[in-house]
Amino acid sequence: MKLLTTILSVTFCLLLCARVFAGPVDINSADAATLAETIDGVGERKAMAIIEHRETHGPFLTVDELAGVKGIGEKTVERNREKLTVVKPAR
Repeated sequence: MKLLTTILSVTFCLLLCARVFAGPVDINSADAATLAETIDGVGERKAMAIIEHRETHGPFLTVDELAGVKGIGEKTVERNREKLTVVKPAR
């Protein structure tokens, strides 16, 4: 039992460290699950709205453009700015 507890604790710590050191998420390529998990204030429905917006209007050029998605405001963008990035697609 003690070994199981130790293994679970180490696994949890490794997953937490991986999340912390993963770096910013590209809002032009992330899937809905990743967006919902990464962006505070965004659940599955808003994450799908982000994907629909980029499919309809093309890739985001800046993180600030995320505020143009219905249901996501400037405060949400500011609160999450350091967790997000925009990688411009190759032409």
